[in-house]
Amino acid sequence: MKALILRAAGTNCDLETAHAFERVGMTAERRHVNELLAEPTMLQSYRVLAIPGGFSYGDDVAAGRVLATELRERVVPQARKLVEDGGLILGICNGFQVLVKTGLLPGLTEQDVTLTHNASHRYIDKWVELEVDGKCAFLTKGESFYFPIAHAEGKLVADEATLDRLERDGMVALRYRDNPNGSLRSIAGLTDATGRILGLMPHPERHMEPWHHPTWTRDGLSDLPDGLRFFQQAVAAVS
Repeated sequence: MKALILRAAGTNCDLETAHAFERVGMTAERRHVNELLAEPTMLQSYRVLAIPGGFSYGDDVAAGRVLATELRERVVPQARKLVEDGGLILGICNGFQVLVKTGLLPGLTEQDVTLTHNASHRYIDKWVELEVDGKCAFLTKGESFYFPIAHAEGKLVADEATLDRLERDGMVALRYRDNPNGSLRSIAGLTDATGRILGLMPHPERHMEPWHHPTWTRDGLSDLPDGLRFFQQAVAAVS
């Protein structure tokens, strides 16, 4: 099984994301967005499309906006087909921003939510506790994760009617226990109606080893780091 790790100018977590998929037994191939734009059908030879974190195109217009615009017309139809065929799409941090701005998440209309400046108006870099909600294919409702965040535009906003619908339809995949950025209803990640597209602001690829945990020296090494568990469940969902 192969995962396509998409990169563009400013992407800076592609190597870590590729490593995470390789740790759980997948073949990870890093490809520049121009390759995918030239041949969108190549996506059908993969089981996972992952859009990693970073600052694609410097977030000059808005976080993820330029890359989302590139993907919308040519790649999004192939991405939808990937999901229809049982594949997965994962967007982490900047990748989550891209997914919401293409309309792939939450997938109600062209763009239903956005991710904007943190309530503090500052860049945040810290570890956060997360709870799983919703019906995502590679998460189990009720489980928890501990991942780092690193973003300036991670506050999820939408109108009340959209938020109510996301809640009702089980599209809220992850919530912060201690909301660090002011996201409405503490939303840290969303899934679509199929449960096979997931976007989240925290970075699971940064908790793949026991010693990545910030308190491992006093609490001991975990047998199964949260990031490794996260990616194992992703592989199980496409096996």
